[in-house]
Amino acid sequence: MNREALANVCANFRILGDFVEAHPYGNGHINDTYAVSVDQAGRPLRYILQRINSHVFHEPMKLMENVHRICVESQKRLQEVGRPDASRRSLTTVLSRDGKAYYCDDEGEIWRLYLFIEGAVGYDIVENRDQAYQAAKAFGAFQQLLTELPGKRLHETIKDFHNTPSRFRRFEELLQEDPLKRKDSAAGEIDFYRSFADQVSRLTDLNASGRIPERVTHNDTKLNNVLIDTQTNEAVCVIDLDTAMPGLAPYDFGDLVRTSTSPAAEDERDLSKVCLIPELFKAITQGYLEATYGFLLPEERSNLLFGAKLMTYEVGLRFLTDYLEGDRYFKISSPDHNLVRCRTQMKLVQSMQEQRNLLEEIVESCYEGIQPS
Repeated sequence: MNREALANVCANFRILGDFVEAHPYGNGHINDTYAVSVDQAGRPLRYILQRINSHVFHEPMKLMENVHRICVESQKRLQEVGRPDASRRSLTTVLSRDGKAYYCDDEGEIWRLYLFIEGAVGYDIVENRDQAYQAAKAFGAFQQLLTELPGKRLHETIKDFHNTPSRFRRFEELLQEDPLKRKDSAAGEIDFYRSFADQVSRLTDLNASGRIPERVTHNDTKLNNVLIDTQTNEAVCVIDLDTAMPGLAPYDFGDLVRTSTSPAAEDERDLSKVCLIPELFKAITQGYLEATYGFLLPEERSNLLFGAKLMTYEVGLRFLTDYLEGDRYFKISSPDHNLVRCRTQMKLVQSMQEQRNLLEEIVESCYEGIQPS
């Protein structure tokens, strides 16, 4: 979009300053993101402007209702405990001129505006143990701030996003249909994913029985969804709240383990490079348990490792399903790209299984080592 069009969008928000410029920002693949610069009485100020992708999020207004409620509650809780930098520890939605958390333009596109959090950056790849620890602590703190979110249940912005039984049922349906006759080329992968059929509903069953509660969870716990202070290297703020909705605590822990404990890329063809590094798992466990110590139930804690395995299994299942369906969801760069991705997740699940005793010991030792404040 050109400068004039972006300036017109910004004019519909309660910006305190005069529009100077806006340019594309970050490397996100879903929403269009811009850094907006304004002049506030001679002082430069920045905002983050985003156009929400309605092809992915079909009800963006409900999504923004979630986001605004989360931001307001997080800031309220931070202020209650005396954090002087609450506006830096949580995203702040800037309201539109008609008092909404979004602006709808003439084409029906939904836009939102946040305060820009200065002096902090996101990292795509875990560079050291401390980054893993900080990210896990931030995601745990995010859950802690929302344990008493008032009002009605949040909207599901993507239905059945982490409903593994539902995804497994779709996988089985595709095996029966085999629309592109790809089943034979993925026989080994299909056997692997079918071998876990009796485990896919474990967490949803625990939730249904009341043993694991539904919580507000982030549901996309990658390292690059945490901003790290450039001076102190401390985690500052959790971002990308589009999938923040009702979920289970082991989902968030598990997806961070999946994305942050293996040195290999998600589409690494050399499977010898794919493994879970115990030191990184320990850092994540320590950070997460420290942040959630005051509210996480024993049943949730005892299923953290399983959550890591299940989230890794689920993502691999999604890659395999997409391969069988004709690569309709994930972008590919080769005909077998989704199959390659599926295999890396398989190998990571196997690495977790091989180290299960060690990883369970890590969870318990980290918990026992916490000194309540």
